[in-house]
Amino acid sequence: MSEKKREEERRRNQEHGKVTELIDRLQERKMLEREEFIYLIDSLDEASASYLYAKARETSKSVFGNEIYTRGLIEITNFCRNDCYYCGIRRSNRNAVRYRLTKEDILLCAGEGYELGFRTFVLQGGEDPYFTDERICDIVSSLRENWPDCAVTLSVGEKERASYEAYFRAGADRYLLRHETADCGHYESLHPSGMSFQRRIQCLYDLKDIGYQVGAGFMVGSPGQTTEYLAEDLFFLHALQPHMVGIGPFLPHHDTPFGGEAAGSTDRTLHLLAILRLMMPELLLPATTALGTASSDGRERGILAGANVVMPNLSPAEVRRKYMLYDGKVSDGAESAQARAELEKRVRAIGYRLSDSRGDSPLWKGRDR
Repeated sequence: MSEKKREEERRRNQEHGKVTELIDRLQERKMLEREEFIYLIDSLDEASASYLYAKARETSKSVFGNEIYTRGLIEITNFCRNDCYYCGIRRSNRNAVRYRLTKEDILLCAGEGYELGFRTFVLQGGEDPYFTDERICDIVSSLRENWPDCAVTLSVGEKERASYEAYFRAGADRYLLRHETADCGHYESLHPSGMSFQRRIQCLYDLKDIGYQVGAGFMVGSPGQTTEYLAEDLFFLHALQPHMVGIGPFLPHHDTPFGGEAAGSTDRTLHLLAILRLMMPELLLPATTALGTASSDGRERGILAGANVVMPNLSPAEVRRKYMLYDGKVSDGAESAQARAELEKRVRAIGYRLSDSRGDSPLWKGRDR
């Protein structure tokens, strides 16, 4: 071996040692300094990533065993008043074929989901003015009345605090609202001027204060994102201490201003999933649809990187292709709630099993207010 090659090997070994040392420190202390996060994210190679994933699985299994929680996703509307530059259902997309589910549609989806074994329903949609507080509260209370042993999750965007309080009183248990990025300037580059970074963050803190199980999250590889911004995301999540974090690779939609941008990295998304698991061992961490879209085995890879939640689609088959946030979004196969047996088979093949519980966060104190 030449001296040059020996020097390269020594350098690689030193770097690998520093990276694994940071992974061990993160597992032990649950946090790193900003510069350490930046170094870790930028320095992971195949060997150190395998080490990181093993630590993440070990941590996840210490809290959740080998159980994977399931949620039945019901996409209630693709109308949206917002014009986010990355989203396929943005207000300005004249090519989107719009739809709204009725209350009856939603209850039918939930009934089918219950028979399939789902004990959490996630109502997700654009910020559609048709779904007033009165309508949302009526739907939530009907779900709770019909299936009192189930959890109801909402993901319908930014609202006034009074609206969030009304949904909680009606019976909603959880609320998902991705912050998308914890850097104000980056947020403003992804959204039109009518949207406010400060308002998005305030909504998350309002939800937590009200008593919801709160989910935040961000895109990996969104246009303009730097490793420094990702470190800021990790610091923000450490401060917020949400119950759930949903992350997935940025995937472009051709009818948006970012339609020509490159997709985010699947590997980097998996790295961040594992880092989040070590940071917050009791976190509910989904293997997202975006991850499953980016890679055919993305869901399994996500679980093997520390994820413990999957969210198959319960929406009516005729509208699933209309809720197209990004190009190529999958909603059939193992992404379909009706294929639960196939999903169970795939999860068992990697050493896990689907849970039939509500899958509440271990950190949630319950509906005590």
